[in-house]
Amino acid sequence: MKGLILFLCCLFPLTPCQKVASVQPYPNVVYILADDMGYGDIRAFNEDCKIETPYLDQLAVEGMKFTDAHSPSSVCTPTRYALLTGRYSWRSRLKSGVLTGISKALIPKGRTTVASMLNDHGYRTAFIGKWHLGWNWQFKKGGDELGSGWNHEDFEHLDYTQEVEHTPDDVGFDYSYGHAGSLDMAPYVYVENGQVTSLPDRVTVDTGKYTWWRKGHTGADFDHYDVTPNFFRRSIEFIETEARTPDPFFLYLALPSPHTPILPTEKYLGKSKLNPYADFIMLIDDWIGALQHTIKEQGIEQNTLFIFTTDNGCSPEADFALLDSLGHHPSYVFRGHKADIYEGGHRVPFIAKWPAAIQPGIISEEIICHTDLLATCAEIINVRLNDNEGEDSYSILPVLKGLKLKNPIREATVHHSIDGSFAIRKGNWKLILCPGSGGWSVPRPDDPEANEGLPGYQLYNLKNDPGEKENLLASHPDVVQDLKSLLTKYIEEGRSTPGKSQSNDNIDGEWKQIGWMD
Repeated sequence: MKGLILFLCCLFPLTPCQKVASVQPYPNVVYILADDMGYGDIRAFNEDCKIETPYLDQLAVEGMKFTDAHSPSSVCTPTRYALLTGRYSWRSRLKSGVLTGISKALIPKGRTTVASMLNDHGYRTAFIGKWHLGWNWQFKKGGDELGSGWNHEDFEHLDYTQEVEHTPDDVGFDYSYGHAGSLDMAPYVYVENGQVTSLPDRVTVDTGKYTWWRKGHTGADFDHYDVTPNFFRRSIEFIETEARTPDPFFLYLALPSPHTPILPTEKYLGKSKLNPYADFIMLIDDWIGALQHTIKEQGIEQNTLFIFTTDNGCSPEADFALLDSLGHHPSYVFRGHKADIYEGGHRVPFIAKWPAAIQPGIISEEIICHTDLLATCAEIINVRLNDNEGEDSYSILPVLKGLKLKNPIREATVHHSIDGSFAIRKGNWKLILCPGSGGWSVPRPDDPEANEGLPGYQLYNLKNDPGEKENLLASHPDVVQDLKSLLTKYIEEGRSTPGKSQSNDNIDGEWKQIGWMD
């Protein structure tokens, strides 16, 4: 069929854009996931934002801005798992916390991902950036022990000369280039299609307030300060190459920034007049502009779905006290930050631009989640998901197209904190199943005194109380019971979307707050 279309194009010449549209009915998809960047760090979402973000602001003007978008978790790894699989990560073996730089692969080879589905339907797929979903390193002869990955000694037995197994290439990506964990987690080497690009030639460590990273093996071609620019440069090269082909592409650009180490290059140091964290965001914003320029220059802007979002809220490493004193609030009006069950932990900026389908300048209040990418892409390419695919993924395509809906896209959304605490949101109501933050802000779960006397649950009406200040638990027992029952149903049935019940993955130990299911 494609050959026939090309033959007809030769007989009846069209403009370059028309040729692309004729040969390529499906859109390119570019998905950019920033790391530890808050809702309030973009002026399009926070009119009082003190950081200049002109390119992201323009992206919001040209596309659709979602004001009630959520990461499925308030930390890195679980969000990435859910984004690619359309399944909450607490259904996997990872029930709390994150993986490290030497963790085993979390996504099974047989599980459908956004990349594998699109790849099966003619897309060229690429991952560039921070993976943080585990892959399987090889070991030196006689050494096969893995530590936790938090200590330098845990990496002594890794054999960087051997091919890495169970990488992004094994879960749907034609091309992959990136590093294993966060940029403060060793080992500091690039892996391209399963091969370390340059063997470690030194051990590095940094202990600066903003610039710190853990001690670890560092590849000869690995410069911490250049990692974010490097990923953008390679993404631009990928787009330029793929734009010359008739097939659509999917690019998943997972930035390691502005997560620690906070490393604005020399050009950006002091540019924000706030602190290095704000400088780093300005670097990211400029590169977003460069990426957008490339897409326009290649003549593929019209039929490219371009999404920018973040993996969770801002980290306290940004120095909230200093930023607050300067009038900047990374979490905007929301309570908490990265790691927390509160809105500041998982309500994130989300912008989608697709000129062929999305009207510019639209603001949507629809509740959406990163898990929704799989079902959305499936609807775009007319694929029906099986019962064991995308168990927590809802298509937001009708919202992107501006269709009027009788009911919300999602029945409810489950939130998850770093310590494994749950919350469930339905409409304006949010039920939190722990007494405090479930994360790093006060009251912390590891502080008995701070939690003393607090009720075990929290109930907030986010329409009236977006800052989650007034716990309405005692006055709305019917709402509490309904939300508890719905969350229990989602857990027991292995899905939150309609379909046949599925199994959650086995774990050692118990679910957090297992008592609700008694």
